[in-house]
Amino acid sequence: MKKFLTEFKDFAVKGNMVDMSVGIVIGAAFNSIITNIVDCLITPLINYIIGLLTGGADAATAVGTIVIFDVGTLVGAIINFIITAFVLFLIVKAINNFHKKEEAPAAPTTKTCPYCKSEIHIEATKCAHCGSDV
Repeated sequence: MKKFLTEFKDFAVKGNMVDMSVGIVIGAAFNSIITNIVDCLITPLINYIIGLLTGGADAATAVGTIVIFDVGTLVGAIINFIITAFVLFLIVKAINNFHKKEEAPAAPTTKTCPYCKSEIHIEATKCAHCGSDV
């Protein structure tokens, strides 16, 4: 069971898996913004212009009225997008901290001469300071 959970953890926190998930969620939130721009701003404006151009029954009343844009819904969608993006940022940051592997310490490049106690290169066979075989 422990091996299964380890494999699942490795699968779930892979970089490309997390990136794809974030992209899908951000795309859905951004889709909400685009939908609200069309529904709240563009569609009422197009209806107003078509009403004026066609001279339909609404044209007489449309000339003297102001087109009403539902800006509150659009602002709500933008705020929702910002909150979603911030929460996703926190989740990805936590996953990255959880997934971060500790770096192995660097291999030593020097050693100590057993006779004079000075530092010499790890591959040295003679000490440069005292001349003894190491």
